Amino acid sequence: MKSFKPKDDGAPPAGGGRNRERDFRGEKRTNETHASTTDPDARLLRKGRGKKAKLCHMGHLLMENRNGLIVDALVTEACGIAERDAALAMLGRQGGRHRATVGADKAYDTAEFVADLRALNVTPHVAQNTANRRSALDGRTTRHPGYAVSQRLRKRIEESFGWIKTVGGLRKTRHRGSARVGWLFTLTAAACNLVRLPKLLGAR
Repeated sequence: MKSFKPKDDGAPPAGGGRNRERDFRGEKRTNETHASTTDPDARLLRKGRGKKAKLCHMGHLLMENRNGLIVDALVTEACGIAERDAALAMLGRQGGRHRATVGADKAYDTAEFVADLRALNVTPHVAQNTANRRSALDGRTTRHPGYAVSQRLRKRIEESFGWIKTVGGLRKTRHRGSARVGWLFTLTAAACNLVRLPKLLGAR
């Protein structure tokens, strides 16, 4: 966080060594006015209300429901719409001629995202967000048994994220730049699949 400085700040260090003390109180810092001097691709993001903002990259996974295996991984800049944009990018890279379904949480329940999924020949099985608003999905989608199955199984993606953060060691990145972080994220996702495969083959 000490590297997150104003973009127009050309002043030299005021002394105190490389790891000098810095007072952030009263300083308004945003991605529009500030940038990291050590990792310009990192963005300031707060995961929710009451949470502190951190410099980070955002990792995304696409999972198949039958076995819980990861089929695609992507790292993007951290922002509010990155999850939906990454989902469309990963779904667009999938092959196959049959119509697919995709499960997701309430953050994906927007009219634009649902329309983009249908344009990709993907049926949106996203959780309905009806908090003071109207959901982009109606009974034509939610009445089918497959919708309930997708909503039940979509939560398994958190198991992969948990493994990547704890066992894979990616709770804190060890590289700088989206390219290097993305490479390590994809490699760790592949390792997560390799750990799961023997268990799946043994169950058969």
